[in-house]
Amino acid sequence: MEEIHSGVCGAYQSGPKLYFCIKMRGYYWPTMIKDCMDYARRCEACQFHANLIHEPPESLHPTVDSWPFDAWGLDVMGSMTKFSSGYLYILAATDYFSKWTKAVPLKEVKKENIIDFIRTNIIYRYGVPSLLKKVVSKSKCDC
Repeated sequence: MEEIHSGVCGAYQSGPKLYFCIKMRGYYWPTMIKDCMDYARRCEACQFHANLIHEPPESLHPTVDSWPFDAWGLDVMGSMTKFSSGYLYILAATDYFSKWTKAVPLKEVKKENIIDFIRTNIIYRYGVPSLLKKVVSKSKCDC
C-alpha cells in the first residue's frame, strides 16, 4: 500500500483511488477500502496539500476572437538537444480562434527568421492579423 501511494510511481491518491490502484494490481483483502481510507488520512503530505485552493490568484481573462486567423500567438522554444541538421529552437504560431498551430525549426533565433516566418506562414496565407502576441522564453535571443 505504501509503495502504490507514495513510492516511486505513487501519486499520493485519495483513499478510493488508492483502493482502485491496488485492486487493479491484483490485490484484495476484506478491509481493503477502510485500510486505504485510513492510510490516506494518515499521510502527512496528503493532509498538508489537501486544503490548497486550485484557483488562479486573479480571474482569468479569456481571449474572445470572432474570426479564424485574426489573432495569433508566437512562442520560441529551446534550446533543444542539437539535432543532426543543427536545429536548436522551435518557433510556433497558434491561431487563437481555431487553435491551429504551425511550427518550424530554427538554427538560431534572429528577428530576420521570425519576420520571414510571419511573412510566409501567416501574412501571405491569411492576411495581416489584427492581433499578434509574442511570447519569448527566457533564452538568448536578439528579438
